[in-house]
Amino acid sequence: MQDRQIASNDEGLEGERAWRVLIVDLVGLRLGADGAPDHSEVRAHVEARGGAFHEAAFEGQALEKGRIHFFYQPHLGTEADILKAAGDGRYDAVIAAATVIPRDAVFPLAGVRIGAGTGNMGSVSWGGGNGEGGGAVLMNTPGVNSRATAQMVLKAVLKVLPELPVEELHRRVVAGDFDTGRDLKDYPAAKLEGRRFAVLGYGNIGREVARLARAFGMSVTVHARPPHRPWIEAEGFFYAETPEAAAAGADVLSVHVGLGRQDTGTGRYANAGIVGETVLSALRPGAVLVNYDRGEVVDTQALDRALASGRLRHAAIDADLFKDAASGALSGPLTPYIPLAERYLGRLELLPHAAADTDHPSRVAGACQAIDQIEELIRHRRAFNVKGDLPQGYTDAGATTPRGIGRLTASRLAASLADKRFTELHRLTKEIAGILDTLSSASHHGREQAAAAQEVAYLARSLLRHRTLVEELGLDGPAQDG
Repeated sequence: MQDRQIASNDEGLEGERAWRVLIVDLVGLRLGADGAPDHSEVRAHVEARGGAFHEAAFEGQALEKGRIHFFYQPHLGTEADILKAAGDGRYDAVIAAATVIPRDAVFPLAGVRIGAGTGNMGSVSWGGGNGEGGGAVLMNTPGVNSRATAQMVLKAVLKVLPELPVEELHRRVVAGDFDTGRDLKDYPAAKLEGRRFAVLGYGNIGREVARLARAFGMSVTVHARPPHRPWIEAEGFFYAETPEAAAAGADVLSVHVGLGRQDTGTGRYANAGIVGETVLSALRPGAVLVNYDRGEVVDTQALDRALASGRLRHAAIDADLFKDAASGALSGPLTPYIPLAERYLGRLELLPHAAADTDHPSRVAGACQAIDQIEELIRHRRAFNVKGDLPQGYTDAGATTPRGIGRLTASRLAASLADKRFTELHRLTKEIAGILDTLSSASHHGREQAAAAQEVAYLARSLLRHRTLVEELGLDGPAQDG
């Protein structure tokens, strides 16, 4: 059935037909006037691009040819729902966020995941979550929620570090039961500055987390694949060759490696349990673990032992949780953590994959980008943000991420040349080089103090402005070939 459908749709790429795309997750998280999640921004985007937005399923009804029709069905949450709606290939493509797309769901053209990881995109149409071996194209929208996730990671850390019982102090102050001179000594707290922060993974989210941790004055160590080392060190972070080396003596460990490849025989992901006994035992006693990545990357038995021993004083986990509407049965990678939460009340915090998915602007931006990528694929056979294999007949159009997120590409650099801020950056660069030449020459003649006094204010302003321009132009990331 799948092979026949793929052939039919490939023929359709050359002619005019009605294209059908299923959207299975909410594309608006902010509540509208009717009290329901508002998808109007995404609908307007679809219609502005000439597409059609339907709030009903495709049931064989006549559709206008030459248009891409998007069918919004965010209530399809279970595997059975998805298979009933899309097991026969009636939709050419699918856009999903957190919903698991099962292996037997058929989407002959493409699947796009709103966000970075594609582990939930299991359809054999594109070869499963790795995107390898299928006839359809698997894509994602990396970077759209990177900053939202990174900020939530730091929020989780700041709730427990420094160790200041804010609520208790508040209650005592309101009750008039506190004297700063006598009582404050009983509440010592150590600042974040100087503490060690370990990050596993140097993708869009891992890099943002590392940068935020450094902004708090923390010493940041990053473990990633060896090709990333020059970029990690260029940004002023320490590089660790192994997860254990990154975790050694760390006060905080934040995980951002994704699931990795899935073994076709066992179904196990390469990074499942990567945070296990050896990694957790390497942390400083009383450390904090944040896993806002995938639930499977932490060995829950090792986590249990680390919490029991005090090696971990706190852990925060964010992963998918699904509830069967009929039976109430829970499933998903968060379920193994639930018994531990009852055992370690107040020390284990669980979120249902909400760290980034509750950010309305990010979800809207990701949905709009996914829609654009589907249209590029259909209209121009250009595929952006491809995961895995690209079938014949398509052009790999490279990666697209929000400015300042992800890798610096040749196309982004070329685009910045037309920006008037690039002219200012060029001028400032030459001026800074001139000042540094002057200072270097003065130091050779014993006049460094006088030269420094003359140039310090202008050099400082120029350097700050230069850094701002580099960030605004999106030129402050590692290069694409890194």
